Amino acid sequence: MLPVFELCCDEFQKYGIKDFDENKFEKMNIYAEFLVDYNRNVNLTAITDPREILVKHFVDSVAPLSFIDIESGASLIDVGTGAGFPSIPMKIFRPDLKLTLLDSLDKRITFLKLLCEKLEIEAEFIHGRAEDVSKTTEYREKFDFSCARAVANLSVLSEYCLPFVRVGGSFISLKGPNEDIAPAEHSITLLGGTVSSVNDYEIDGDGRRLIQIKKVSQTPSKYPRNSAQIKKKPL
Repeated sequence: MLPVFELCCDEFQKYGIKDFDENKFEKMNIYAEFLVDYNRNVNLTAITDPREILVKHFVDSVAPLSFIDIESGASLIDVGTGAGFPSIPMKIFRPDLKLTLLDSLDKRITFLKLLCEKLEIEAEFIHGRAEDVSKTTEYREKFDFSCARAVANLSVLSEYCLPFVRVGGSFISLKGPNEDIAPAEHSITLLGGTVSSVNDYEIDGDGRRLIQIKKVSQTPSKYPRNSAQIKKKPL
């Protein structure tokens, strides 16, 4: 399914990712094949070309590990994970990560459970809406990192994702090159965060902006609001 191992290795090395090996290749190949096969019945991705899966899903998901220091054994929740990007490729490269996958659609959670079984990856699966799950004592401010690869603006994503992060942890947002951080700074502050790093780079000629938001104080209990309020009136 994926291009041959040597070509995959070259693609990862372009972005400073040098520990790609045969074992990771095999897991990603299983991932790609299962994704494309499952996608015939359940809409998970518009990307089905082997090289595009490699670059736009796998390399894109793993590249943040070259920019952000994630300590060994860190807990990570992927909010609105969809088909498992970016966190499952991260887990393939960093098996030490304690992974939680959250999505509002049960059919995606079913796919993710089957996928992780095939990949022999341990993860916790949550079927629910981020604004509801993050208000429970079990998950509120319990994670070292949250992440999201989504099209919503940074203000909206921060309200969904920062409540999961403990003070001292970070929210990692994978965005396009034109993401304007300034309009979101007020909301980030309200939610207990501060922008700690911004990295601009390209994946196969397409711009990327990786934003790390450090959690410096607890998120007020009134956040997140319900999804209708969040979308209608971003902070």
